[in-house]
Amino acid sequence: MPFSWYGDCGGKRVLGLAAGGGQQMAILSALGAQCTLLDISEAQLASDRMVSEREGYEIQLIQGDMTDPLPFEDGSFDMVVNPVSNHYVEDVEHVFQEVFRVLASGGTFLAGLDTGIVWAFDADGGLAHKLPFNPMKDRELRKELFFENEAYVFSHTLEEQICGQLRAGFVLVDILEDVDDDDKLGEYNIPTSILTRAVKR
Repeated sequence: MPFSWYGDCGGKRVLGLAAGGGQQMAILSALGAQCTLLDISEAQLASDRMVSEREGYEIQLIQGDMTDPLPFEDGSFDMVVNPVSNHYVEDVEHVFQEVFRVLASGGTFLAGLDTGIVWAFDADGGLAHKLPFNPMKDRELRKELFFENEAYVFSHTLEEQICGQLRAGFVLVDILEDVDDDDKLGEYNIPTSILTRAVKR
C-alpha cells in the first residue's frame, strides 16, 4: 500500500482490522499513530505483541472476529486498515458497514481486497473451480478443503467489494491493482488483489 495513502498519522486513532502479524501496525505506530489491532488469531496477535515489545511502542491487542459487530463505539477511529483478509469472510458488506460505523467523520478506510480469481485455479495453474468459490454452499468443495486441511475461503465479486463500500456510505477516492509475484497468475501480470482508499464524508 502506498505510504502516501497513510497521510499524516501523528496522533491518529488507527484500527488494524484482521491485520495481525507485526507488519502494518508497526509501520503505523512508527508514523505516530495510536494503534488498536483486532484479529481472530492468537498467533497473529502474538506476532504484534512481540514486535511492539521489541520496538518499544504501545498497541492495544484484541482477539475478535471481524464478522461480529465490532466492539467499539461509533466514530472511535480516524483510520481503519484492513489488509487482504476478505476471502475468509462470506459476507463482506457487513464488514464494510461496521467499518463505516466505527470511523469518525472524515476518516479513511484502506482495504486490500482479493479479486477471487485465484480460487478458480488449482496449485498447478489449471482451471479447477467455478466461481463463486463458497464452501458453505458447495458440499464437495467443503470436503476438498477439509481433506486438504485448508481454511474455508470465499471469492467475492468487484460488485460486492466496491459497491459494498459505496452502499455502506463510503466515497471511493483511489484504487490500485496488485499482482502476486509468487503466484502462477503473477507470471502473466494478472492482478489477484486490489487496494482501495475510501473516505467517510
